[in-house]
Amino acid sequence: MRGKVTKVLYVVIAGLFLVSGGLAFAQSEVNVGLPWDALIKLSATSVGAGVGLNWGSGTLTQAGKDYPLKVEGLTVGKVGISKATALGKVYNLKKISDINGTYTAVGTGVTVGGGGAALTMKNANGVIIDAVTTNEGISFAFGPAGVTITLEK
Repeated sequence: MRGKVTKVLYVVIAGLFLVSGGLAFAQSEVNVGLPWDALIKLSATSVGAGVGLNWGSGTLTQAGKDYPLKVEGLTVGKVGISKATALGKVYNLKKISDINGTYTAVGTGVTVGGGGAALTMKNANGVIIDAVTTNEGISFAFGPAGVTITLEK
């Protein structure tokens, strides 16, 4: 039952990104015309003011099933923030294990209506993630080696 509730929540939140209060969910140029395959939620928690965050967690939701993720190399772009979250769509996910890999930024990050920030990244498997931060005025940045996302066992 919890999985169904989580899926419904993700779908509702993604829908809100598309139509609500000026918060636009821009599709990046690299995935125009592609259907999205899954939803992703990325979370990062800071360890102290002035200390760059290099880890986080996430959840990949596909076909009503949740897959926990480990995230490394993602930083919160504002000092004093204890937790930041981004929600997004995943494209070109042919199999669940394709989510694994090091992602690099595709294009540049943009600020969207309502103060959120958009993030687009791609890995060597061709998986593209378009995400928007849900915390107003918060943005994520990539570490020097990119962002590594792996399925947790």
